[in-house]
Amino acid sequence: MNFRLEFTPKTLAKPIRHEDKLFLIGSCFTEQIGQKLAHHKFRVIDNPNGILFNPVSIAASLSTYIAPKIYAEPDLFYHQELWGSWAHHTRFSHPDKQVALGRINESQQKAHRFLKEADWLMLTLGSAFVYEQSGAVVANCHKVPTDKFLKRLLSVEEVVDVLEKSLRETILLNPGLHCLVTISPVRHLRDGFVENNRSKATLILAVEELCRRMPQVFYFPAYELIIDDLRDYRFFAEDMVHPNYAATQYVWEKFRDTCFDKACIGLLDRIAEIVQAASHK
Repeated sequence: MNFRLEFTPKTLAKPIRHEDKLFLIGSCFTEQIGQKLAHHKFRVIDNPNGILFNPVSIAASLSTYIAPKIYAEPDLFYHQELWGSWAHHTRFSHPDKQVALGRINESQQKAHRFLKEADWLMLTLGSAFVYEQSGAVVANCHKVPTDKFLKRLLSVEEVVDVLEKSLRETILLNPGLHCLVTISPVRHLRDGFVENNRSKATLILAVEELCRRMPQVFYFPAYELIIDDLRDYRFFAEDMVHPNYAATQYVWEKFRDTCFDKACIGLLDRIAEIVQAASHK
């Protein structure tokens, strides 16, 4: 008797080649897949602003890479003896504001150069909830008390509009760019069980509409592979929220088999063998 329904994603209409340059941005699940890609010697850049969860912050960060934006002292804030940016993860924060700005602007320049030449933009959306301060969405709360922010759930229309605008701007910079969107399977249970499902549903509906509007945009069902295919707490870490190694490996294998071209798939095992051999020297 079969106690599980396995799900095989559709083959990507435009397969990814090993020589392609991949720009990854989004939630912590982005970094897990990014590590797999880097291990197999793909040319990647991963989260130039650090981990980003909501579509508004992802879209805003993409827009800053186009020019690119140069951050200055007015873009920073001071909290708990650190200078940080509301648009960036805490890994950019530093007690010296010039060091913080240096880190941020160096990353901006690298992101700009890579984005101009990238073949693929891979977005992983984590949550449709946003935190606003003075009417502006922040990418990270930097351990500032939550009562200092207004929390709200984006509508499907808001998600579609903000991502479409940003993607169209990005494609003007790089007309050959294609975009692969995923929904993170990491459950944001601090929002609440019901609220997390509403958030994920908002993202799923928004991505469907985005793919309909833009032929350059494709969807990879990482969320469905974890939640509907594996569908078991043994595939989650001890926090019962993040997918564990086995789950991530399963998604990677499905991603490899449905999104890479045949030549690329043929290379991966050989590359893994060489990398493993080199690590044992």
